[in-house]
Amino acid sequence: MTLRKAYLLIFIILLVDQVSKIYIKTNFILGEEINVFSWFKILFIENEGMAWGTEIPGAYGKLILTSFRLVAVTAIGYWLWDAVRKNGSTYLVVAIALILAGAFGNIIDSVFYGVCFDDSRLQLATLFAEKPYGSLFHGKVVDMLYFPIVDTQFPEGLPLVGGKPFKFFNAIFNVADVAISTGVGILIVFNKKAFTPSTN
Repeated sequence: MTLRKAYLLIFIILLVDQVSKIYIKTNFILGEEINVFSWFKILFIENEGMAWGTEIPGAYGKLILTSFRLVAVTAIGYWLWDAVRKNGSTYLVVAIALILAGAFGNIIDSVFYGVCFDDSRLQLATLFAEKPYGSLFHGKVVDMLYFPIVDTQFPEGLPLVGGKPFKFFNAIFNVADVAISTGVGILIVFNKKAFTPSTN
């Protein structure tokens, strides 16, 4: 796979990711949800930190996280260039491109959204707002895809958890997260093919 094709894949993923996030930010109030199917909902939340809502505590936690993401994206970008240069397999190049696109998509939120949008609580956010909710490098990542495929409760007779609610899958994520997860999945499932040099 050529570098040009990898860049095209990255561009398409970034476009879909950012269009979906901007649409949600400007058409949903924070916490608003709609049911697409019983097992799929659009639920607007904002993620302050890393995956699963993990945060780095302290006044500079968000800045440290965003800086780390920028360093990581630079390293992944080099890995992509190097994989293409060394005639890496299509599996490897596609996987790296997906991971890079996803990481970069979430970095855009972290770096710019704080100075582009106003607050989404109790109102629809405005793009290029006069009074943005944050500052550069202190934006929040927009998540909206929610798949509560199983939404039930544990049987009453079970010790400790009996009668308590149980949901699977309970994570809320975005297109960038899907790209990252898919890229990592390709590297795991197709490990041998990914790291075998292309014969083309």
